[in-house]
Amino acid sequence: MNRELIVRSSPEAVDFALLKDGKLIELHKDEDDNNFTVGDIFLAKIRKPVTGLNAAFVNVGYEKDAFLHYHDLGPQLASMLKFIKKARTGKVRDYSLKDFPFEKDIDKNGSINEVIKANQSLLVQIVKEPISTKGPRISSELSLAGRYLVMVPFSDRVSVSQKIGSKEEKDRLIRLVKSIKPKGFGVIIRTVAEGKKVAELDKDLQNLFSKWITMCKKLHKAPHPSKVLVELNRASSILRDVFNDSFTGIHVDDETLYHQIKDYLHEIAPQKESIVKHYSGSAPIFEKFGIERQIKTSFGRTASMSRGAYLVIEHTEALHVIDVNSGNRSNKAKNQEDTALEVNLLAASEIARQLRLRDMGGIIVVDFIDMTKGDHRRKLFDHLREEMKDDRAKHKILPPSKFGLVQITRQRVRPEMNIKTSEENPNGSGKEVEAPIVLVDKINADLERILKSNQKDNGIILNIHPFIAAYLTQGYPSPRFKWFLEHKKWVKVQPRDAYTYLEYRFKNKDGKTIR
Repeated sequence: MNRELIVRSSPEAVDFALLKDGKLIELHKDEDDNNFTVGDIFLAKIRKPVTGLNAAFVNVGYEKDAFLHYHDLGPQLASMLKFIKKARTGKVRDYSLKDFPFEKDIDKNGSINEVIKANQSLLVQIVKEPISTKGPRISSELSLAGRYLVMVPFSDRVSVSQKIGSKEEKDRLIRLVKSIKPKGFGVIIRTVAEGKKVAELDKDLQNLFSKWITMCKKLHKAPHPSKVLVELNRASSILRDVFNDSFTGIHVDDETLYHQIKDYLHEIAPQKESIVKHYSGSAPIFEKFGIERQIKTSFGRTASMSRGAYLVIEHTEALHVIDVNSGNRSNKAKNQEDTALEVNLLAASEIARQLRLRDMGGIIVVDFIDMTKGDHRRKLFDHLREEMKDDRAKHKILPPSKFGLVQITRQRVRPEMNIKTSEENPNGSGKEVEAPIVLVDKINADLERILKSNQKDNGIILNIHPFIAAYLTQGYPSPRFKWFLEHKKWVKVQPRDAYTYLEYRFKNKDGKTIR
């Protein structure tokens, strides 16, 4: 299994595509104007507690107040409030917590107005980005995530990931971490820490401790609200969470970002630093690796699978519904039950991919093809769980119901990735799409103007939608060949999967847009 990360940079955003054996499984966008990323820590001010909701609305600088439930306060809230007050007034100079007296834990079944009040300063962390009309969801139980460990201030607890199966390995990791962790901090041991030596764990822990100290130094003069700790940029956070030995390539089209990723990889996995490559080809990086085409076939209402089977994905306010269809595959199978099992197993793999790719969260109901055999239903359930094993979002899958429905809940922490893949009929609503003669006439006119103003330019390239590119280059004589006969200059036609039907650009041999 080979994994690759493809990074495309533009002035507005940075896009990250995660490929598994060449197939797109995750797509992320890091926009410059996103000030509320999961993991960011803010110094905020309580707007008002609401007893009826047992929660408080908190001003973090977003247009709508963030929502903080009592259960997200964390047991050591009293200790944190005391620490923040002393840090703000300059009465605390040692931020290590080793000599800081902890307060008693708050009652886990208490009331919000008993522990916080309006206008109080509080450190909060974004756990869910703003979605639709809702503000960000926050927690005051802070955690600083590293490559192998997660550090939790105002705690002494050490816990280990449930995905580490060996009891001996769990005991070894807990013993090592207890010997190196600073007093006043709890630690959660991540799955990737399995088999790691104490020096690697200690380095990771010291990096997190340094982050905490740097953040605390900002509290004294920080206004309300203000971001006091920034989560890693999206490229580094993706690598931190998913990078492993199966990665064979990281390709970046921006030189600055290339050096940043290379430096980060040097820290977490120096032996893999050589897989980071700076892409400088003439074709757009997403097109070079076949990502644009996969985006167009993977998003939208239907998602195609092999040999005719397909999914229909519908969205409502309350939940997502996925219907599995066998298409023309049923004509080739021996019997209906075998067809149902084969298509359902194929669909389970594609559904696991679609959930990650679109970052769908909340309740998902899947209507698989009905199967009468109990062992077939169990096989489907086990296969779906196995396919979703690598999904980093918290999720729960229920066995097929009596109606053959499978219910899935998946954690939603950021808006769903929704890319429009259908195009409007360029000839107008309700009209049939004709040969693009009108478009070709417009291209002809532009080409004549370019050639008149650039007589010496012999390297003209036309970037255009694949359908139109085929029309221009196929047949004899093709429109492109007619251009050659008329102007005595050869125009190179490059199909661009990302372009819409009527979109095109003329470029010179250096890749600079002419028109």
